[in-house]
Amino acid sequence: MTAEQPFLFDLPEQEDQPASNKVDGPVAAAPAAPASQEPAGDAAEPVASGDRTAPAAVAPADLEPSSSLAEASRAFGGHMLRQGFSDNTIKAFQADLRLLSRHIGGNKVIGKIGQSDLEEFMTWLNTERGAPCSPKSYARRLTTLKVFFGWLRASEVLDTDPAAPLVHVHPTTPLPEILHDGEVNDLLRVTRDLLWATKPDARPYLLVTLLLQTGIKKGECMEIKLEHIDVSSPGAAVLYVRYADPRKTLKERRLALGPNFAPAYKQYLREYQPKERLFECTARNLEYVLEEAAALAEVKNGCSFEQLRWTCAVRDYRNGVPADQLRQKLGLSMITWRETLPKVQKLARPAL
Repeated sequence: MTAEQPFLFDLPEQEDQPASNKVDGPVAAAPAAPASQEPAGDAAEPVASGDRTAPAAVAPADLEPSSSLAEASRAFGGHMLRQGFSDNTIKAFQADLRLLSRHIGGNKVIGKIGQSDLEEFMTWLNTERGAPCSPKSYARRLTTLKVFFGWLRASEVLDTDPAAPLVHVHPTTPLPEILHDGEVNDLLRVTRDLLWATKPDARPYLLVTLLLQTGIKKGECMEIKLEHIDVSSPGAAVLYVRYADPRKTLKERRLALGPNFAPAYKQYLREYQPKERLFECTARNLEYVLEEAAALAEVKNGCSFEQLRWTCAVRDYRNGVPADQLRQKLGLSMITWRETLPKVQKLARPAL
């Protein structure tokens, strides 16, 4: 199995927003995380999907160039909360800003922080801190600086953005593993055979066809409720991907399930009799289902949620699905898609 590829974890997405002026009144500060939450080297890599790198620029009226880095960091925490940044992203950005404060001083006046200070900080992280900093950690911490100082500039607290000239080099990752056409056919064949086995089991076939058809993530799969599936037109069954978190409503979507889904789904309901959710078991249990199916099909590299998601993306691209439609189907941000699409294209090309 390969490590998870980045398109399951969106980088904060930049979104065009109208500029706004500073507002009066208090600004809620983000809750302070305990010191133990600060990443040590690469211990934390939380970058959540759906966040924005340049949301509406709003800062408290009393935040000025003479304010300290600590004061600006607290105000930025409140800004992230109001803008709906995910908990993981808020914790990651706050931890990165604590590292910056540790290096240059929390009392440092933000108006006197220049490009050279930030470059020195990034060099310290990479070579002088005494703790490992992977390319992924380095890239995220640079993102933090760009988001933070970009917000200060856009909200007119600062006249210039000292982080703007910093070069953002994204870490490279290997191409993900996908299932080849023969392996897909073998996987479908062995799971289909289980539908009519002496002791029938519709779950493996239902799970494999669901993931190959929709490309949904493991977390999305586990959150499917029975009411999210519409089989009123059996040849055109539909899945509604829903999110309980209102901050992720833009990731909700309506996906076709294909003509083979409804019969297997009805058999599955008879066999497992779920009450609320489609899969009333743990995610690990479903991973075992995929592993066992791959063993039956003699798929040498195994089978995982991640592999089937990438396989779905590559097969759709080969079949002519427009790139932006595929991006929406997978529930990806524009920034993440810019990193994902080239990989999909490489995997979809004929062998050289």
